[in-house]
Amino acid sequence: MTDMAKRLRSDIQRSGYYPDLVTDALDTALADEPLISYVVHHEAMFDRDELRRHITVLALTPTRLVVSHTDEHPADDIHPVASATASTEAVRLERVDSVVVSRVVNDPARHRPGGAAAEVVLTIGWGAVSRLDLEPATCGDPQCEADHGYTGTSSNDDLSVRVSVAADGAEVVSRVLEFASALSQATSDRAR
Repeated sequence: MTDMAKRLRSDIQRSGYYPDLVTDALDTALADEPLISYVVHHEAMFDRDELRRHITVLALTPTRLVVSHTDEHPADDIHPVASATASTEAVRLERVDSVVVSRVVNDPARHRPGGAAAEVVLTIGWGAVSRLDLEPATCGDPQCEADHGYTGTSSNDDLSVRVSVAADGAEVVSRVLEFASALSQATSDRAR
């Protein structure tokens, strides 16, 4: 096991969120391919009166982007025992067509190259999910009542991960930026 694979297992274990299940699902998807970079993002959200947790693991190998999601499902009237679902998707690097990084920095006038970001949103598109935003088209004439159809935009929106120093810590924000850089490099290499 490489040092990076050991760090990944340690970060999954440290999240405390069903680490054996998360690791098992990820091991199946990675299929012993070496890691180049990874991100572990554990988040909590409120669903009515309940706290629900979710973990996303992004793993970059020499040939693929592996995306793993694990969600818990609490016991209820129909399901007397709690359960969890661990899903993975392995995307060939040549399919990744966009890597979008949005960063928020505090006091931008003082920001220097390599400086810290307060928040990062990483959006990765590979064509599995598209978002279509439509609105009625117009001709510009405020008096015109004709039907001009619709206009809009279509964009890939397969995965977005948002992290912030306040919620996740500076180390996670840095790791997401490192992962985005490694993924951008890997997809750039594949495009040549």
